[in-house]
Amino acid sequence: MTVQGLPMTVPAADLPARVRIHEVGARDGLQNEKSTVPTEVKAEFVRRLADAGLTTIEATSFVHPKWVPQLADAEQLFPLVSELVSDLPVALPVLVPNERGLDRALALGANRVAVFASATESFAKANLNRTLDEALAMFEPVVARAKAEDVHVRGYLSMCFGDPWEGAVPVPQVVRVCKALLDMGCDELSLGDTIGVATPGHVRALLTALTEQDIPVGTLGVHFHDTYGQALSNTFAALQHGVTTVDASAGGLGGCPYAKSATGNLATEDLVWMLRGLGIDTGVDLGRLVATSVWMADRLGRPSPSRTVRALSHQEQ
Repeated sequence: MTVQGLPMTVPAADLPARVRIHEVGARDGLQNEKSTVPTEVKAEFVRRLADAGLTTIEATSFVHPKWVPQLADAEQLFPLVSELVSDLPVALPVLVPNERGLDRALALGANRVAVFASATESFAKANLNRTLDEALAMFEPVVARAKAEDVHVRGYLSMCFGDPWEGAVPVPQVVRVCKALLDMGCDELSLGDTIGVATPGHVRALLTALTEQDIPVGTLGVHFHDTYGQALSNTFAALQHGVTTVDASAGGLGGCPYAKSATGNLATEDLVWMLRGLGIDTGVDLGRLVATSVWMADRLGRPSPSRTVRALSHQEQ
């Protein structure tokens, strides 16, 4: 796909020169689909994302099929994806909910895993049926074993800004859980705005509080949902603070099955459009990425919610 009308590049001062996009479309994006997406389509989706220049693509989740039926094919998918992208410089992290999930991932050669924690009691109960501290205790042996196997561990932290049951989440509460995840050995954290209620000032306040606790900004990524149209504004605030890892989902796919008010993730194309305009390198070919999301939307039977995908694919018609 030839992309017309790319934004004029006008670099802003004091922003990172490069951002690593942590692509979550194949896992977080597809886990909520009502219809079953064939394993071969998922694998081809990852290959096309890699061809577009994305270098970190979350492939699947080794959660029990009862809880996330759409990802029940993890054992079949991961080897297929690994083979399809073996000629490309792509990392394929996978989500592991517990030690059993880690066993399954390690058996297939995964070398990057993620655990999914919560900043609030209510979401820990809804998602894991545990208190917050019980959930953290469950993750300790998972992280320890992964590190013993020289596996990179990402800690997802949901509900960092707001919770549908508890409302606004106090910044010190989020900082406490962040420190606990890093202390147990996580290599990086993804700060999740699961229901999309964050605003730039709130983002700056949390990042400032984390750095004041000597948590290096280089260990932090951000994961914004666009429920109230704030995802790009919040991302820009994070960039101003020095964050260089941003989660996004191709075509804006995804939500959260345990938070009914959560809408789609920040669309990767919308993120790339903004970063390109700011002169920030991502290594992503926007035309190929848009074509990939159009391809996937066709297979899902609905248009992409990404504004950039809609605008650029409309130019092709």
